[in-house]
Amino acid sequence: MIGDIVTVTVDRPLGSYHPEYKDMYYPINYGYIEGIIAPDGEEQDAYILGVDEPVEKFTGKIIAVVHRADDVEEKWVVCPMDKTFSKEEIAEKIHFQEQYFQSEIIM
Repeated sequence: MIGDIVTVTVDRPLGSYHPEYKDMYYPINYGYIEGIIAPDGEEQDAYILGVDEPVEKFTGKIIAVVHRADDVEEKWVVCPMDKTFSKEEIAEKIHFQEQYFQSEIIM
């Protein structure tokens, strides 16, 4: 799936807070890909990097998969077609949520 083009529906825009964990601030846009069901039975979640304003939908390329050893689901990392990020940059940008999991970035 890395390199595939997907559209992410954003349900947690940049600048928002998690609906249940009120202290979790979203410094990036985060959402899901309609029609793709993840192992947890919900639609596939995705982090959006390289978009510095809140958006409702975003179409971009998958540049990485975040595999969680201690969870049933993976997260996809999506960015604009003309941008790229290193593993280190991705890890820094998604740390706000991945700090609670044992995760590995696959590129």
